[in-house]
Amino acid sequence: MVYLFLAEGFEEVEALTVVDLLRRAKCEVTSVSVTGSKAVCGGHGITVMADALFEELSFHNAEMLVLPGGLPGVTNLQAHEGLMSLLMEKHASGVTLAAICAAPMILSRLGLLKGEKATIYPTMQEELSESVYSENMVVKSRNNIITSRGPATAMYFALALIEELKGEAAAENVKNGVLL
Repeated sequence: MVYLFLAEGFEEVEALTVVDLLRRAKCEVTSVSVTGSKAVCGGHGITVMADALFEELSFHNAEMLVLPGGLPGVTNLQAHEGLMSLLMEKHASGVTLAAICAAPMILSRLGLLKGEKATIYPTMQEELSESVYSENMVVKSRNNIITSRGPATAMYFALALIEELKGEAAAENVKNGVLL
């Protein structure tokens, strides 16, 4: 199961592209609100209904945890102590963590990207000062973390997540289906 976390001010393109493409690949994806309400307003005024509330779930079956970017969405995700604990716990148990745009900042501040190759939205590069910064659209570290740069890379990010979960053929099938 893939869990994608939503907070007020999230980047709609990044969140919805990931959910859409993963579902096209027949991945089980649950969007999770950390706001206490299933209705979550993105950074550009688009309100999305999350599948579940954070406090309703146990996350025992997590294969991957995904953090979309956007500000103040990332700041609001980082303020959720339960999510920060979950990220640390699941990373320690080998669950893949994925973050796009500004969200790699969260993983960096948790110390999970120290010495690892990663990327982030270009104006936030200083947030990866303890990482090996890459300008690639999508970067997979040695420690089960996948990062990406921003809204324009959301499809490539989603395809990398599909490849991680279902293999190269599944990612290629979705890629061809969306004419990328």
